[in-house]
Amino acid sequence: MIFKADIQKITLTDQKETRTLLENLNFNIESGKIYTILGKNGSGKTTLIKSFTKLLSDAVYKVEGSTFWENENIYKMNDTRLLDLRRNEIRYVLQDLTFNFDPLKKFKYYFEKTGSLKEIINEQLKSFLLPDYGTVSRLHPYEISGGMAQRLSLMFALLPNPKFIILDEPTSAVDYSNINLIKFKLKEFVKNDGAVLIVTHDLGFAKEISDQLAFLQGGILSDFKNSNDFFNNHQATPYSNFINSYNELR
Repeated sequence: MIFKADIQKITLTDQKETRTLLENLNFNIESGKIYTILGKNGSGKTTLIKSFTKLLSDAVYKVEGSTFWENENIYKMNDTRLLDLRRNEIRYVLQDLTFNFDPLKKFKYYFEKTGSLKEIINEQLKSFLLPDYGTVSRLHPYEISGGMAQRLSLMFALLPNPKFIILDEPTSAVDYSNINLIKFKLKEFVKNDGAVLIVTHDLGFAKEISDQLAFLQGGILSDFKNSNDFFNNHQATPYSNFINSYNELR
């Protein structure tokens, strides 16, 4: 076990009204596996993953409980340790790619921030089917497509050799060929003892890539189940209608 969530409740205070968004979030993440949390849009998936490393604003959100990274309590980490954790050990690829990069900065700025050699960056760009360093480094984020932004975001997440990657709706801005590339990269990552957590409403993608799945609905997260059990023994579960609706569309 490299990551553990032990959160009793997450609440949001908005205009003096306090609402419970999520509760009873208890699960473990192990190395070498791809985990997926399925849920409809607005179910709280992004709030959940941001709570892992204290990315939620203390001004409006209250988290009751803690998360743990290799036996360290993340909610008791000092700012220096927390920033190091986010930079090098737990990396995010967020859904809204427009916030992943500053539109005023060229990609050369982000390449230099990684501290990686140009040769290594060029190897990674090639493996992600992207143009070379000289080409990409001269571009601004607004000059690339959504699919290219998604691949670059994942590439930057992988460059520090983290142990855990968290992806929010990774298929939202990419076509089928890029989805296959993302699947390959994530499976390659866990083969090297990494761990992946995906939150998505894309059930087809989840079915093809996941080792363990859970379903988020009404602020409650189901237990994680292996892929076969999740999809083959779903009758009388909270996510039965979700899977049946997908099967009817196929």
